[in-house]
Parts: sequence; C-alpha cells; structure tokens
Amino acid sequence: MIRKISLAAAVAAAFAAGAVQAESIRFMTGPQGGSWVPLGGSLKNMWEKAVPGLQVQTMPGAGIANIRGVDEGKAEVGFGNSITSVDGVHGRGSFKQKVTKVCQLANLYPQYFQVVALADSGINSIADLKGKSIAIQPKGNTAELISSQILQSVGLSYQSAKVSFVNSYTDAASLLKDGHMQVFTLGTTVPASSIMDVAAGRDIKLVPVTDEIVAAMRKMNPGYTKGFIKAGSYPKQDKDVPVIIYSTHLVVSCSLPEQEVYTMVKTMAANVADLAAINKSMADLTPKMMAEDIGVPFHPGAVKFYKEVGAM
Repeated sequence: MIRKISLAAAVAAAFAAGAVQAESIRFMTGPQGGSWVPLGGSLKNMWEKAVPGLQVQTMPGAGIANIRGVDEGKAEVGFGNSITSVDGVHGRGSFKQKVTKVCQLANLYPQYFQVVALADSGINSIADLKGKSIAIQPKGNTAELISSQILQSVGLSYQSAKVSFVNSYTDAASLLKDGHMQVFTLGTTVPASSIMDVAAGRDIKLVPVTDEIVAAMRKMNPGYTKGFIKAGSYPKQDKDVPVIIYSTHLVVSCSLPEQEVYTMVKTMAANVADLAAINKSMADLTPKMMAEDIGVPFHPGAVKFYKEVGAM
C-alpha cells in the first residue's frame, strides 16, 4: 500500500536524496502599477516556503522583455502574454530570432488591453486618438506593441498622435491626473489599480473597440480576441465596454531542474485561493486550465504534475 506523504515532506526527501538543488532564481514580473508585481510577490513567498533553500529575486519586467530575459539567461522565471510569447517561439513580430530556452509553466488568466481617456478629452473611439497626447509603455512591453497595432488598425501611427513613452503604469496615471496627457494604454486585469488611481481624481472613460478593429487585430496576431469590461468595473462606467483580450501565463527556463519546477507548479495549484486574493480573475483556476496548450513547449516538471492530476 502506497503511503501518502505531505508536499513538504516529499520535497524534503527529494532534497535529502539530491533530487532538488537549492538555488536562487530571478523572477521578472511587470511594470509598477500593473497586476504582475503583487502577484509575483505572492508566488515568491509560496515557492520559497515549498522548496527548502530556494530564494526568489523578483524584478520589474514586461511581457516581451521577460521572454527575452529568460531565453538569454537573465532570469529563470517570468510572466508572459500568449500573443507575444508565441511570436517568440516562432521568431516573428518583436522577436528577430526564435527563443529556444523558454518553457511553459502555467496559464493564469485573461488580460484586458485598456485604453483610458480623460472624460473631457473628446475621445470616443480609437480613431479619435489622432492628434491626442498618449502615454505608452516602453519598447519590450506587450502593451506598447498592442498600442502600436491598435493604432494601425484604424490607419494611424505614433506619428499621428503625441506619444510619450513612460516607465510604468503608475507614471502614466500621474500624467493623466495632472492633465499632461489625455490617454494612457495598458494591458492588465480589471479593475486596474492605476486606472482607479486616475478615477479617484478625474472623470475617465474607457475607449471601446469595434468588430472591425478586432478583425484587423486578429489578422496581425490570431491570439487576440474580443472581450468585455463589465459595467461598474470603474467609477461612472455604466455599460459594458468591448476590448481586446489575450492570456497571461508563466514561463521558466527549460534548464531548471524537473523536480523544482514540478514543486513550483504543484504549489501554485494548491494555493489558488491565495493567488485569487491578489487577482480575482484566478479564482476558478484549475490544473486543466493551467495546462492549456498555447503553443509554448511545457517544461518536463510541469508535464509531470499535469499528467499526475489528469490535466494533460
């Protein structure tokens, strides 16, 4: 008869046998003001408790930069966005060559690309962004890429507007609050803390997408889909707003030990409630959802767990 042992005991036994090697790993999260920073902090804490001796160093990042960072050995773990991560696997879009050292850990939740304008800006559509002042994230951020593409979808470009590149969503929110910018773009969860920050002092509006824009965006990248930010998500938002959505996931270096990665993903699955306390979009996350194939090869440690629980 097989005797069940606790996860902690199993990991401790693995360490004693030399199956898992304690180490320090670097975890690229996201820009300040987005959801990846607090979520990364929660994951850091649970992984360090689950893997004896493991130290996780979190650092700012962005979707595209994180995939490059893991591939180039600058980090071992990172958040990614499905649309750009798959571009990396195929060496297209923002990636000049294929990434080969990045493995999938888990899918997490949908991301919403949000175009936020001051209510008195006269902006009611994406086409209205022509000539307006827009705060956008730097190159290497998925939200920057989507900003460029959504302008292209209506025949505009950065040259068609007054674009400023800012280091974080927090900085962009400050520019709107002060009236120095009329719009900022971001890709994150709903509600976004940086948008709520602006809404606390200024009336805002979410700029919707049309079906034509969604179709044009999907031609650029089939990973884009249409979703809705439900009415009441933000102050004075009285109706659902159609937006572009995509998925957030976690990647790891393919060179990380199998048993270590197995423990990381198993720990996540066992602590969904803690993750949902930071991001309620993850409240219903299951191993089956985590194991969905988005086109990035899975790490063997993740495969081991997903097969063990019947999710793969």
